[in-house]
Amino acid sequence: MSLDDPNMSRPVIRQLDDAAINRIAAGEVVERPASAVKELVENALDAGARRVLVEVAHGGKSLIRVTDDGCGMGPDDLPLALSRHATSKIDGSDLLNIQSFGFRGEALPSLGAVGRLKIVSRVQGGEAHEIRVTGGEMSAVRPAALSRGTVVELRDLFYATPARLKFMRSDRAEMQAITDVVKRLAMAEPGVGFTLKDVTEGERIALRADPESGDLFDALAGRLRGLIGREFVENALRIEAEREGLRLTGYAALPTYSRGAAVAQFFFVNGRPVRDRQLYGALRAGYMDVLARDRHPAVALFLDCPPSLVDVNVHPAKSEVRFRDPGLVRTIVVSTLRDALARGGHRASSTVGAATLGAFRAEPAAPATPDGRPRVYQMDRPSQASLTRARDWQAPGVAEAAPLWEAQTPSARVEPEAAPEAVARPLGAARAQIHENYIVAQTETGMILVDAHAAHERLVYERLKRQMDENGIARQALLIPEIVSLGDDAERLLEHAEDLGQLGLVIEGFGPGSVAVREVPALLGTVAAEPLLRDMLDEIDELGRSDGLRARLDAVLSRIACHGSVRTGRRMSAEEMNALLREMEATPKSGQCNHGRPTWVSLSLSDIERLFGRS
Repeated sequence: MSLDDPNMSRPVIRQLDDAAINRIAAGEVVERPASAVKELVENALDAGARRVLVEVAHGGKSLIRVTDDGCGMGPDDLPLALSRHATSKIDGSDLLNIQSFGFRGEALPSLGAVGRLKIVSRVQGGEAHEIRVTGGEMSAVRPAALSRGTVVELRDLFYATPARLKFMRSDRAEMQAITDVVKRLAMAEPGVGFTLKDVTEGERIALRADPESGDLFDALAGRLRGLIGREFVENALRIEAEREGLRLTGYAALPTYSRGAAVAQFFFVNGRPVRDRQLYGALRAGYMDVLARDRHPAVALFLDCPPSLVDVNVHPAKSEVRFRDPGLVRTIVVSTLRDALARGGHRASSTVGAATLGAFRAEPAAPATPDGRPRVYQMDRPSQASLTRARDWQAPGVAEAAPLWEAQTPSARVEPEAAPEAVARPLGAARAQIHENYIVAQTETGMILVDAHAAHERLVYERLKRQMDENGIARQALLIPEIVSLGDDAERLLEHAEDLGQLGLVIEGFGPGSVAVREVPALLGTVAAEPLLRDMLDEIDELGRSDGLRARLDAVLSRIACHGSVRTGRRMSAEEMNALLREMEATPKSGQCNHGRPTWVSLSLSDIERLFGRS
């Protein structure tokens, strides 16, 4: 409508009532049933609960009940708990010193505005009381029965705002979201017991995590073993680093234990589960040259810092944070992950060996005879002639006689028995090469199968990177500098000119909104400067910095390493094979090739015996 329209009425500013305010707040805080579960479980943890029980029905749409054994609330606290911006967790004097999950005092009144809410609570040494809220209408406080702690029951979520129900997904999808929320909170608090039950029809335990004991890493490993899986803990590297007030701990999986989607990446900031794109970007950078683009690392990382260094009040659901120094956070995450992967040396995931075992298939058992005895075919019975030859072969003097069969061309070359000290090494001693590529090595506890091409490719790649870091990146000066017009983005890119110069890309300002490219990395050959600069700007916008140029240089080195490594089809001597195994043991990240695939697999003697039914 035009502002010149004489029929247009002047808008009037009105003060909304509390019911409307709470429903608007609920739209921000309570997006779906999982959001309500998150808020209620966080309240239980802030109350000092050691055990938390979550019961839901129909994906949380008809019932959410959270029971805890925390400190509880008295009868005077219950009405206050349902008032907006009333909380026991902060006093309002310092919003940068938040050390609890919740602090706004919005969750309970918001839930009471869109559902039927009942709270029963009891403080130690007192009596239990309850209060109810239905569609924003609060009842009086009444006596109730409860041994300790608090029970919060929410029924008919969004009944007061039926339009929101249309946006709910299926019961199964909502239940999966609730399970994910409880799983993340359980990881954050390994000393607290969590139980999640689906009570839609009967009672089904969807998740159970008993309290863990021991030091930080033992308790966390036990909790992750139950929530993510035993294989994750067995194939994860321990992460521990501290720098300038930041402390990073947790577990990061080996590159060969990667996933097809980013479903096993868990970040916590001061104990709070977060989904922060800067942290995810740092994670990708930490695994940059050890994973293929379509694979994703699995991690559970905990970043602890003084509350003044992080702002948690930037998202209604408190799922995002803002760091005072994001560059420092990125540095500690990237450097710690790279150091841990380098310390992992030649390790490869044990799941690779398990997959190898699964690839073996036993011959089908022979069908039984009618009386139940295994059928023995005639070809399985030695003939009289073969028995006679076997007896004659053992007679004196036969060993020096001519062989009974003509020698066949071997399909593999077998090496002489190795020295015991070589067998005792982590990757053992080479005993054979098969198909002119795969090395079979014997260890004290089993055998190792090595992809010689992939392994040597990684070794050459690491050697090239080391040489580039030591000698610097060769630059190629452009005869005529390339001028790229970037508009307002030029200044942001020039802020990173020094870092780019260390990677061989020399840029400088060239008038308003333009950048002159004077030198490029010689490894890249002919470079289209404008697409390269714009890609780096996109990365800077998303992550605060750009790793694209380094990734391109590493990609070139990777291709060089691929062409300069041992080719499939080349026969290697015992000395060459053992030298390759020794270099793998000494080279970081040699457990996977440049594309994230394993370079070797291990089979223990017990695994081999199990294949043949010997154990």
